[in-house]
Amino acid sequence: MTITTERGSQQYAYTDLPRLMGLMTGDEKHGPAATSTLDALWVLYDRVLRVAPERVDEPGRDRFLLSKGHGPMAYYAVLAAKGFLPVDWLPDFGSYDSPLGHHPDRVLVPGAEIGSGSLGHGLPIAVGTALGLRAQGLGEPRVWVLTGDAELDEGSNHEAIAYAGAAGLERLHTIVIDNSSATHALTGGIAARFEAAGWATTTVDGHDHEALHAAFTAPHEGRPLAVVARVRPKDA
Repeated sequence: MTITTERGSQQYAYTDLPRLMGLMTGDEKHGPAATSTLDALWVLYDRVLRVAPERVDEPGRDRFLLSKGHGPMAYYAVLAAKGFLPVDWLPDFGSYDSPLGHHPDRVLVPGAEIGSGSLGHGLPIAVGTALGLRAQGLGEPRVWVLTGDAELDEGSNHEAIAYAGAAGLERLHTIVIDNSSATHALTGGIAARFEAAGWATTTVDGHDHEALHAAFTAPHEGRPLAVVARVRPKDA
């Protein structure tokens, strides 16, 4: 079932996302990086995340961190569909005075928790966010981070994986978009890396909405969760 979101008199559903993405023109060299994340992003924002445009500053909100920030068009389209930013911003994507840059800027993009695009930063920041929420006694907010499989070539991520598992960061969730582009990981070995560090894991079709939703909402008491979402190889 698709749940639409109303902003004014306009409703947007999953089927509107290609049209919204089509409004963004210019430097599109990272277009596939966006389309590979579209389904996971939609399921998160449509059915899982406890965050809304009117709640972007509430301490109890869920946090979503886009680590795979070098192809943000799908992210912007989903944020627009859900009312976080105006749809009429999309045609100016990447222009000199647009808030929607080729990498998201948390200061300029409503709803963005971090500035991202440089590989290997999002998961360590998510670990710090989860630790910070724990230190503040905020037990309800969940932290989600979306990474690409090639980001796991970065050593900073392996340190974050190891620490999060040992610390039992149950409120931490990682989505890895697997398009077989990692250099230092064996095909099919991503989940095993997380499991070895004490994470709960599941691997699903990255375009199957029901499978994604089931994976995102699976119980994982006392452990962080990693969902490996497989998409077309080299769909970077």
